[in-house]
Amino acid sequence: MRTHALLLIGLMAIGGTLLDAQRGSVPAAPPPGSPGTYKSDAELMDALNKATASGGMLMSEISNTDQYRMNIVRRVTTAGAITHPDSTEMHYIIDGAGTLVTGGSIKRAAEGSGAAATIDNGVSRRVTKGDVVVIPANTAHWYKELEGPLTYLEVRFVAPQK
Repeated sequence: MRTHALLLIGLMAIGGTLLDAQRGSVPAAPPPGSPGTYKSDAELMDALNKATASGGMLMSEISNTDQYRMNIVRRVTTAGAITHPDSTEMHYIIDGAGTLVTGGSIKRAAEGSGAAATIDNGVSRRVTKGDVVVIPANTAHWYKELEGPLTYLEVRFVAPQK
């Protein structure tokens, strides 16, 4: 399965572009015709294991440029619903399982309640090891439930301007 993750990294790195909020602080993407980005399974897992905790999520950078963003994410708790207005996102589930809700509209919690944002009228799917989900730009998404830790490859690209 990890071989599939590496293949997906390569395919996604070739095919897309990513918007990063801090464009000037990340390196430029390799030029066309470059040999691409390669990370071995050992490098990916080593990077994840070295990541530090930040709330209920660990994230380890694989390759972040002004064109795309690739990380390995391990969630141990759920978080609120979000969207990325300018980027398409792909999640390849490396390990674990949970319920991912996509689409619909974000429902903000009452101010001061401490509750996270949720999604109204979305589509719920159980995701598990080996699954791939592509989340179009400006689409609400939310890991509503986890069945233990969930680890996935996250790849984001700039959405084409219309």
